[in-house]
Amino acid sequence: MVKIQWTSLLYGWIILFVLLFLTSFALGLLLKFVDMTESTLSWATFVIGLVILFTCGIITGLKGKAKGWLLGVLVGLGFTGFVFLVQFLGYQQGFTWTQAMYHGFYLIAAILGGIIGVNFSSPAEEN
Repeated sequence: MVKIQWTSLLYGWIILFVLLFLTSFALGLLLKFVDMTESTLSWATFVIGLVILFTCGIITGLKGKAKGWLLGVLVGLGFTGFVFLVQFLGYQQGFTWTQAMYHGFYLIAAILGGIIGVNFSSPAEEN
C-alpha cells in the first residue's frame, strides 16, 4: 500500500496557490501598464504555470522525501482539479483540448519537480 505524506502535499498546494496569486497580481499590473497582446499573455501564463508547478513539485518532494513521482502527480492533479472546478462551476465550461494539453504539461512539470525534489532531500528514515 502506498503511504502519502499529506503534510508535504499540503505545503506544495499552499505554496502553489500563493505563487499563483502573486503572479496573477503581477500579470494584472503588467496588463494595466504595458501593452501586451493576447498571444504574449497566453505564452507568459503557460510558462509561469510550468515554473510554478515544477517549483511546487520540488518543494513537495523535498518535504516528502519519498515517492516524488506520486507527490508530483497529486500536486498537478490538485491544481488541474481546482482549475476545472472554478471553470465548470463558475463559468459552466469544461476543458478544451488545448487546455487539457496545457494541463498535461503542467502535470509533467510537477512530476519532474517531485522526482528532483526527492533526490535533493536527505534519505527517508527506515522503519
